[in-house]
Amino acid sequence: MRALLLPIKDLKEAKQRLAGVLTPEERFGLVQAMLVDTLRAIRNVTRAEKIFVTTSDELAVRMAHENGWEILREEHQISESDSVDSASRICESRGVSGLLRLPLDIPLVQARDIDELLAIECEAPALVIVPSCHGTGTNAMLRMPPTLFPSHFGAGSFAKHVLEAENAGAQVIIRNNPRLEIDVDDEADLRMLLEQDIGDTETGRWLRESGVESRFRPNIRARSRFAAKA
Repeated sequence: MRALLLPIKDLKEAKQRLAGVLTPEERFGLVQAMLVDTLRAIRNVTRAEKIFVTTSDELAVRMAHENGWEILREEHQISESDSVDSASRICESRGVSGLLRLPLDIPLVQARDIDELLAIECEAPALVIVPSCHGTGTNAMLRMPPTLFPSHFGAGSFAKHVLEAENAGAQVIIRNNPRLEIDVDDEADLRMLLEQDIGDTETGRWLRESGVESRFRPNIRARSRFAAKA
């Protein structure tokens, strides 16, 4: 059985690396919007036999409950790696043979992107991994079995996860996907997102209505003009 795992931290404490450019209220609004986009895509996934949400956030619990997804409630959150690994052990004990971890901050993701990963034919032990746009982070990770190796989310996680899989004797399958590869952790990521076609996303709507987009747009246009002259 292949399943999805969505780890969601306390939304009010998320995206601290954006503190220099967004207020706490704006960070909370941005995270909520990205969560809506991610969950909208997940609702249309057809190849996941179960969907798990591990969180201590009440809003995330409510959204998961409304969608009929299984909630793995956390009392305390130590780190994303700890949350994912704890949830992975539970999922494996419940018969999950392959678990795809997805972050909440990939607002361009579409259901077909997720289904394509779940449809990849491989036998355990195996790792299917999607790097971040910079090639250093891990934006999606399917482990077979779910506890194949410990998680190392954070700086340089892509190389660490690939090395762990190789040391475990697992097949490693790397997939690049421009929609999955764009997440939003810092100011550079936010600027990159604003250069994409986000008109139909909840994140795009929030960025426009909150005024965040207009604050960043002049800088984006100036950079584009400079690049064109070069």
